[in-house]
Amino acid sequence: MDFTYDSETVALRDAVRGLLGKAYPSSEDRRGATNTEPGFDEKVWGRLAELGALGLPFSEDDGGAGAGPVEVSIVAEEIGRVLAPEPFVESVVLAGGLVAAAGTAEQRADVLGRLSAGENVLLPALLDSGQPVSASGEGESVTLTGAKEPVLHGARADQLVVSAVTDRGVELFLVAGDAEGLTRTGYRTFDGGRAARIELDGTPAVRLGEQGDRSAAIDEVLAAARIAYSHEALGAMEVALSQTVEYLKTRKQFGVPLNTFQALTFRAADLYVSMELARSTVMWATLVLADAPERAAEAASRAKAIVSRTSRHIGQEAIQLHGGIGMTAEYSVGHYMSRLTALDHWLGDGAEHRAVLAASVRDHGVLEPLA
Repeated sequence: MDFTYDSETVALRDAVRGLLGKAYPSSEDRRGATNTEPGFDEKVWGRLAELGALGLPFSEDDGGAGAGPVEVSIVAEEIGRVLAPEPFVESVVLAGGLVAAAGTAEQRADVLGRLSAGENVLLPALLDSGQPVSASGEGESVTLTGAKEPVLHGARADQLVVSAVTDRGVELFLVAGDAEGLTRTGYRTFDGGRAARIELDGTPAVRLGEQGDRSAAIDEVLAAARIAYSHEALGAMEVALSQTVEYLKTRKQFGVPLNTFQALTFRAADLYVSMELARSTVMWATLVLADAPERAAEAASRAKAIVSRTSRHIGQEAIQLHGGIGMTAEYSVGHYMSRLTALDHWLGDGAEHRAVLAASVRDHGVLEPLA
C-alpha cells in the first residue's frame, strides 16, 4: 500500500491548512468562536465550501467533487491540528454520507448540493435518548415522535437526518431544523464544542430514499466517520507532541534545557513511536475504506482502538511534561487533551472497539495485523 500523497492531495492539504491556520492561529481564537453562537465560525464554514471541502466525498452529479476517503482524511486531520470547531465530520461524512447512501437522486442533488455549497448545515441525529424515535404515517404524511441526544451542533442544524425504528427496521428521515413539533435544547460539551437534545412530537419528516431497512448503510457510514475522527485525532496528537517537544527544548531547569535529561528524552521518543504506529494504522484503514469498503467496519475498529490508546498516552504525557502550565486554560496543550478525550468517546471508545475485535478473533485462521 502506498501511503504517500500525490501533488493534488498535497495542494488540498496546503490550502485547508492555510485557511484554518489563519482562522485559528491560537487557542484564544478558537475560544472566541466556541464562546459565541453557534459554536463555530460561519464564515470559516463558508470558506471551506468555497474551497470545495464540504463536497469532497459526493459525486459530481450530486454537486460534489467526486473525491474519496483520502481527501476527506486530509481535511479532518487539518481540522484536528487547530481544533477547529466546524462540524466537518458530523455534517459531511456522517449526515452527508447517509444521504449519499440512502437518498433518491433528487434528494441527493438537492441536499448534498446545498451542503457542498455551504448553504445547508446538515447534521445526523442517530442516538436515542430514553424515548426512541418512532415513525407513523406513509408517503408525504410521515411524522416522527421521540428524542435524540446527543446531537452534535444540533441547535444549529438547518436540516437533520433522523433514524427511526419502523416495521421494516431502521429507516432514515429528513427533518427541517425549524419543523413543527421539533424542540432543540443546546448545551456546551466539556471540550468546548456544542451538542443538543432534539425532541420530536408529531414532527413532519420525509423518508430518505425508498422504504426499507437502512442498518447496513448506517453501519458503513459510521465506519467512515470513525476513520475520519481518527484522522482528526492524529492532527491533534501531532500538534500536542510538537508543542511538548518544543517545550522540552526551551524550558530550563538547573540552568539547562529539559531535553538534556535523558529520562525526559526517552519519554518523548516513546511518544513518537506511539504516534507513528497510530498513523500507520489509521492510514491503512483509510485505504481499506477506499479499496474494500466491505471490510471498513473492522478496519475502523482497529483504527479507533489504537487511536484511543495513543491519544491517552500523548495527551497525558504532554500535560505532565509541561508541568503545572499544562492544566491552565491559557495554555493550549490542555485543550488538545480535552478534544482527544471527546474524540475517544464519540462513536465508541477504545474499550468498546477492542471488545468488537476480540469477539471476531476466531473468525480469522491466521491473525494478520495489516491484511
